[in-house]
Amino acid sequence: MAQLPVRADLLGESPYGAPQLDVPVRLNVNENPYAPDLDVVQSIARYVEQAAQQLNRYPDRDFVQLRRDLAEYLAAESDVRLAPEQIWAANGSNEVMLQLLQAFGGPGRTVASFTPTYSMYPEYARDTFTAYVAGERNADFSLNFDQIRRVLDTEHPAIVLIASPNNPTGTAVSHGELRELLHLTASSGPQLSHMHASETLHDALPYDTQRASTIVVVDEAYGEFRRDGVPSALALLDDFPHLVVSRTMSKAFGAAGLRLGYMAASRGIIEQVMLVRLPYHLSALTQAAARGALAHRDSLMSQVAQIRVERDRLAGELTGLGLEVAPSDANFIFFGKFSDRHDIWEKLLQRGILIREVGPDGWLRVSIGTPQENLAFVTALREIISATGGERATGEK
Repeated sequence: MAQLPVRADLLGESPYGAPQLDVPVRLNVNENPYAPDLDVVQSIARYVEQAAQQLNRYPDRDFVQLRRDLAEYLAAESDVRLAPEQIWAANGSNEVMLQLLQAFGGPGRTVASFTPTYSMYPEYARDTFTAYVAGERNADFSLNFDQIRRVLDTEHPAIVLIASPNNPTGTAVSHGELRELLHLTASSGPQLSHMHASETLHDALPYDTQRASTIVVVDEAYGEFRRDGVPSALALLDDFPHLVVSRTMSKAFGAAGLRLGYMAASRGIIEQVMLVRLPYHLSALTQAAARGALAHRDSLMSQVAQIRVERDRLAGELTGLGLEVAPSDANFIFFGKFSDRHDIWEKLLQRGILIREVGPDGWLRVSIGTPQENLAFVTALREIISATGGERATGEK
């Protein structure tokens, strides 16, 4: 029997994926619980129908109209106006991240992040043959700058990935912290003597250094859900040409099935990413559907406001149960601590409620659902805690 030439680094690995179970209340993958309104569906259908009439032609490989629409959306949502040339999109923010690592990572390069954080980051590194290094966050899940300095000084990463709001904790990074990180990474990357294509980026940087900058990618997949007064990292793009801000239409737009992610960055970074993208990577139908949804951004943002209200109400309910709740700027809540979190997860599942067992031991994550789903979840959790003698935030009975 023939033996497949399997890559050694993939032996024993399992594909990424959260459980997909058919239960009444699914609160485990941070989806928007609301299906698009009929007017949004009809708008998407019109845009797609128009695009379908020219499916014999390749799509616009630079998707100029979509980039303009995304720039207009960001100006309205974050009060930051960017040129369309500063926007790039792909099939989900996963592909955006992969393209960034293809352009700036690779053999001999390192990407760094700080845990707990999104579990896909090491896989992006693995798939692009980039070394992955993880420092640790503080106990409250904020950035630990001693850890950051250590990683920058010893590893000189080409890229640092920072999720804000962070997944799975929901906590956001302040502008002060981001500014400090961006200053520290101004000349902390690979040696310039080892640089080739990315030298064009460094030529645009106002730094006199023998090292390139470390590109800082702020992953704002949940950025629209941030609380009032928490600004987007988009506001820092003009000051820091080595900053990238990644977004997605999966969460706030209720369009997880669309698979449209995008990023905002300097033109130098966008130009490097364009070198590694596959030809015509964004289909004409995806571009059309995204534009149809963006045309209704106001009504979609009203859903975001409703989810934020539900999140804050549910956080108060969990706190009232004596649980520790991480302050959330996302559409989910990270809560604990439990002496046996898997037991809690299983008991919820037995009641038809699916949440996520992720992050440090003792913690669980629940996505914000409809008011009815949230009530079902907190009612079931209250029953479970009461029946087990009252799990407290310390994990003690």
